[in-house]
Amino acid sequence: MAICRLKSLFSLSKFKYTPLTSLFRPPSSSSRKFSSSDLHSRIENVGFIGLGKMGSRMAMNLINSGFKVSVYDINTDAVKPFLDNGVIVKESPLQIAEASDVVITMLPSSSYVLDVYTGPRGLLKSGSPMRPWLFIDSSTIDPQTSRKLSVAVSACALKEKIDQWENSVMLDAPVSGGILAAGAGTLTFMVGGPKEAYLGAECLFLSMGKATIYCGGAGNGSAAKICNNMAMAVSMIGLSEAFVLGQSLGIPCRTLTKIFNSSSARCWCSDSYNPVPGVMEQVPSSRNYHGGFASKLMVKDLNLAIASANEAGVHHPLASQAQEIFDKLCKEGHEAEDFSCVFRHYYGGRDEF
Repeated sequence: MAICRLKSLFSLSKFKYTPLTSLFRPPSSSSRKFSSSDLHSRIENVGFIGLGKMGSRMAMNLINSGFKVSVYDINTDAVKPFLDNGVIVKESPLQIAEASDVVITMLPSSSYVLDVYTGPRGLLKSGSPMRPWLFIDSSTIDPQTSRKLSVAVSACALKEKIDQWENSVMLDAPVSGGILAAGAGTLTFMVGGPKEAYLGAECLFLSMGKATIYCGGAGNGSAAKICNNMAMAVSMIGLSEAFVLGQSLGIPCRTLTKIFNSSSARCWCSDSYNPVPGVMEQVPSSRNYHGGFASKLMVKDLNLAIASANEAGVHHPLASQAQEIFDKLCKEGHEAEDFSCVFRHYYGGRDEF
């Protein structure tokens, strides 16, 4: 009998969320409750899958923090810098699972995540009890997929149980901060899943970031991330529109930035990620919109937010308008440029020097 009941879990025509706590055997009254130190002691070998612009930096921060890390990516060019530096490179997600206490994934979309977890050589395909007690997915995907995967992971028996904890567990932990924060180790993690697992994994999060926010049950981290990015997209569009209006009325964007940042219009897009070239250093607009959060990724995240809003019956006129604007940018050849390029390429905003 297979340890992971994946086929039945993923063939459900309509997924119904089951609280993850109900999937674990409760400890007896005589058993002690898990402490974060119990789980910290179970983190020695960490597997990392997905070595793109974000994941490669996150994995390197784990290595620099002293964890024994093995990596995998389908792109051989992505693993070469790790291989050249003596990091163990595995040949499949399954091999990562076999060598790791904790596995972290950072992947482009829901389809990639599902393939890495449930594909032919996926993380959950061993057919025997699992070594990893914890799986952390930091990809930005829809909450429904995160919750399905949590159920699938929790159906996998552990090779070595932790007290009364007999099954693996999953946290969805997408990040905010972008490539610069990934490199600097200053990401913010939004985490959904069992709180005990979250507390036990906090040392991992703080090796890659500066802050962690517990959001509740499985899928809530993913839900928080798409809400965050929906607000960020709308904010960037509104700010860019205001800057272009100011330029047309003869007000320098530097002046408007000072006003916004000391008054009610202040936002992250104005004080930390200004879209006007020449106003702020060390942001994508100062590098011709290179090296930031690609417009095509913003489209992907807005699509996730709109799909979730439709499912929840929530009106989303601003998100829909933002999706149309960023989709237009992508179709016009700006898909790889940072999403703040909406100032230049949609509104026709001028650089300021």
